[in-house]
Amino acid sequence: MTTAPPPLPQTPIVLIGLMGAGKTSVGRRLAQRFELPFIDADDEIEKAAGCSIPEIFEIYGEDAFRDVEQRVIERLIGEGPMVLATGGGAYMSERTRKNIDGKALSVWLRADLETLVERTNRRTGRPLLDSGTSPRQVLQKLMDIRYPVYGGADIIVDTGQENMEVTVDKVATNLQSFIPASANKAL
Repeated sequence: MTTAPPPLPQTPIVLIGLMGAGKTSVGRRLAQRFELPFIDADDEIEKAAGCSIPEIFEIYGEDAFRDVEQRVIERLIGEGPMVLATGGGAYMSERTRKNIDGKALSVWLRADLETLVERTNRRTGRPLLDSGTSPRQVLQKLMDIRYPVYGGADIIVDTGQENMEVTVDKVATNLQSFIPASANKAL
């Protein structure tokens, strides 16, 4: 017996969460499962700016980065169904948050401090962690500020040390309640 493919979302699925929560890894797999394009907002921001995110922060500052981020995400959300991984601060912008909340399904990948510290230690190029302050302290401060705002997401999925496919399954299962069954009739 074959399993029917999941219904296709009619709006973008926007992944939010702190750096290291798994937005890119989960997003790629989720996009494959729903047969949707995957877009990483950070990649699109770099294309739009013509330089890397650390360079944007260094040359123009965080405010300029957030302005470009806001415009890029607004454009992407208008392009139809996709899985979009955003930067950790994107959902903190009221304008971006309203845009996501009004035109997309938001999924917060919530991770605990230990998971975030472990995952962010694997990769460089994270301007907020290059401040000279302990990454653990920076992440804790970001959690304190951002988690109450992230809590407004349509779907909240805890992610930790489990296999990535387990997290993708959790997200897909939660998304099913937001996708009308009629969306699958054409399949």
